[in-house]
Amino acid sequence: MRIRIVLAVVGYLLLAVGTAMIVPAGVSLAYGEGDALALLASAASTAASGFLLSRVRPKRFGDLQTRDGLAIVTFAWVLVPAFGALPYLFSGALPNLTDAYFESVSGFTTTGASVVTDVEVLPHGLLLWRSLTHWLGGMGIIVLYIAILPMLGVAAMQLFKAEVAGPTKDKLTPRVAETARVLWGVYLLLTVSECVLLLVAGMPAFDAVCHSFATIATGGFSVKNASIGFYDSAAIDAIVTLFMLLSGINFALHFAALSGRPGAYLQNEELKFYAGVYTAAVVVVTVAVSASGIEGGIGSAFRAATFNVASIMSCTGFATSDFALWVPVAQVVLLVLMFPGGCAGSTAGGMKNLRVVLLVKGVTTSLRRLVNPNAVIPLRMDGAAVEKSVLMQIGGFMLLYLSTFLIGSIVLTESGLDLVSATSATATCLAGVGPGLGSVGPMSNYAHLMPLAKWALGAVMILGRLEILTVIVVFYRGFWKA
Repeated sequence: MRIRIVLAVVGYLLLAVGTAMIVPAGVSLAYGEGDALALLASAASTAASGFLLSRVRPKRFGDLQTRDGLAIVTFAWVLVPAFGALPYLFSGALPNLTDAYFESVSGFTTTGASVVTDVEVLPHGLLLWRSLTHWLGGMGIIVLYIAILPMLGVAAMQLFKAEVAGPTKDKLTPRVAETARVLWGVYLLLTVSECVLLLVAGMPAFDAVCHSFATIATGGFSVKNASIGFYDSAAIDAIVTLFMLLSGINFALHFAALSGRPGAYLQNEELKFYAGVYTAAVVVVTVAVSASGIEGGIGSAFRAATFNVASIMSCTGFATSDFALWVPVAQVVLLVLMFPGGCAGSTAGGMKNLRVVLLVKGVTTSLRRLVNPNAVIPLRMDGAAVEKSVLMQIGGFMLLYLSTFLIGSIVLTESGLDLVSATSATATCLAGVGPGLGSVGPMSNYAHLMPLAKWALGAVMILGRLEILTVIVVFYRGFWKA
């Protein structure tokens, strides 16, 4: 491993994060609130640390190897949240290191699980910083770095492969830096579009910006304790629902549509599966919730179902209802939806629908081959043949994913949480959803958890954000050998 390259790139990332902290500091000054000094001190500390690390850079970056990229991504996603926690610590909003790091890593991994018991008392600067951590982490701080600093050249592909979530990491353009800029262009367009629509729907400007950052990143941090439910607006619910669903779709499809090929949406099998599961879940939840009467009539139940199912499927974590109080059938549906999450190539978390579709296709193909042993029955996805090695990788990933879920649930149960809260907290943090069931429901938070549970969930968030293998390989003995 070329440790100087690793340190230098992480240093540049810290420089970018430190610079980003200036924006909420300016907002704090505009509102005349006292967190400006804490944000400026955090920006200076982060940028200074980044500058010192960047000074160890080699003369050229062109020889970046796969293991360098994996190390950079893993260390960055551990270290950046540590510096992202400084505004909470310096301002006194979260004076405990455990809580500050938990809030920061939840933001950057776009999980949205919070330990803040009353977000409405936080000053505007800190609220914007919480949402900004979502937005930076959503498309990925590494991809942002590649987009604005193409000095890595062809070596940037190693970072791109290691950081971008999902089983497919196809380039949209011949150059990786250009691909990163294209992705960020779509990302910015969706963010601005939602912000404008929320303003038209009557949401205050500051709230619209923060919620747009959180929606497109599928993060879920809100500036209101009651989340989107605070506004009690059907128009706002519809807008946020639309953009949550869009953010859970492969951004390559959005780029294709913007390039004049909207038919790409209809041709994508993963998107069809994603839409089908969403529709079925909305129907089941609407019927179950309506029958219980907890949300009122069928119209209110449908409105609650469309929003909250979209929130869980896209791994955003906003809420308009306390679904922890819904009937068990509806809760089970939401819990199951946390596992597949969104589509590959989106900002959503979870195992990704593409893996689920391929696994189902693999099973059905195996059954057909048993019935017709002499027939040649290839497995295809979107018209292209899928190799057996891909299915093996998917099977291995799902085994690791479920193992992580099981281990995390055991650790949380041992820390004193009840089984429902422990399993849902692990599932929701692994998938990057945020709110769970039981004591970590959408109208509750994670402040009451023991420090062990918070650190364990912090690790689970990072594992889920980087899809487990990227992190685990760093602990493999052969990784460190020359």
